[in-house]
Amino acid sequence: MKLFNSKLSIMALAIVGCLYLHSCSINETEKPDPLPSWNDGATKSAIIDFVTTVTDENNTDYIPVEDRIATFDNDGNLWSEQPMYFQLMFAMDRIKEMAPNHPEWDTIQPFQAILENDTLALLQSGMHGLAALMMTSHAGMTSEEFSEIVSSWMATSFHPRFNQPYHKMIYQPMLELLTYLRANDFKTFVVSGGGIEFMRTWVPEAYGIPTNQVIGSSIKTEFLFENGQASIMRLPEIDFIDDKEGKPLAINKFIGKRPVFASGNSDGDLQMLQYTDSGKGKRFMLYLHHTDADREWAYDRESHIGKLDKGLDYGNTHNWTIINMKNDWKIIYPFQK
Repeated sequence: MKLFNSKLSIMALAIVGCLYLHSCSINETEKPDPLPSWNDGATKSAIIDFVTTVTDENNTDYIPVEDRIATFDNDGNLWSEQPMYFQLMFAMDRIKEMAPNHPEWDTIQPFQAILENDTLALLQSGMHGLAALMMTSHAGMTSEEFSEIVSSWMATSFHPRFNQPYHKMIYQPMLELLTYLRANDFKTFVVSGGGIEFMRTWVPEAYGIPTNQVIGSSIKTEFLFENGQASIMRLPEIDFIDDKEGKPLAINKFIGKRPVFASGNSDGDLQMLQYTDSGKGKRFMLYLHHTDADREWAYDRESHIGKLDKGLDYGNTHNWTIINMKNDWKIIYPFQK
C-alpha cells in the first residue's frame, strides 16, 4: 500500500511538472505587445492585422519585402506642431539673433512682428511674409554651418508649454509604430513639408530613420570651390515645397515606388494618402486626428496649423484608419513614460 501511494505521488509530481513546463512554454512563445502605448481597440487591431497579413507568405495579400514602403508626415504626425510649427519657431529665434546687425528690421514686417513678439501680426503677413522670414533665416551659409546651427538650437531650446527640448516632443505611440514596421521589414521614410536639411540634423536619432530616407521642402543651393575647399551654399530662393501634391511627386522622384503604408495628420497629407490608396494590392492609410486638449491639443477643420478638413471627410468615406488621439493613445510623449 505504501509503495502504491508512493507511485501515485511520483505520478502526481510528474503531471504537475509537465503542466508547469507546458505553461512556461506557452508564456515563452507569447509575443510581446508591439504597440504598448496604444489602447486596445479598432485602430490598434487594424494596424496589427495589416502587418500580420501582408508579411505572411501564405496569404494572397502578401507584400514582398522590397515593396514594403511606409511614408510618414512629420509635423503633427510624428511630433507636435502647436502652437506653431517648430521650424518656424527656429526661424523666429534666428531672426532675433541676427537682428542687432539689421536695425532696419524694427520697421519692416514680418521681422518687426518677431522682434515685438506679435504673433498675430506675423500670421497676418501671410505666405509672402513667412517665406521672406524662412529665406532670411535659413540661407547665406553652407549646409554644414546650417546643420550646426540647427543642432545647437535643438540642444538649447524648449517648448513653451511643456518646457521640454523640441526633439522630446515626439509621439511615443508613433515611435513604436515605426519600430514595429521596421521589425517586419518595412522601409520607413519621412515625407514632410518641413525643410529637408532642418530635419536631417535630428531625425535619425529621434526616429531611427537615416538621412537618405528623409524627404522635405528645400531651398536652392550652389556648389562653391574656394581656396581648395568645396562646399554647398544655401541660397535665399525656394527650390521645392513638399506639401499636398508635392508629396507624391517627391515620393515618385526620390523613392521610385508607391507606398503601401502612409501616415499623416492634415489636408497637406491627403494627396500622399490618396496616392498610396490608388496602388494595387492591400494598402494602409492612417490619419492622426488631434482630439486631446488636455494632454496635447484638439484641432482639425478651423486650425491655421495642421488643418484637417477635406482629409477627415475623405478618410471617413474611404474607410481609412483614423487615430483618435484621446482614445487610442495611453501616453503622448516619451517623457510621460
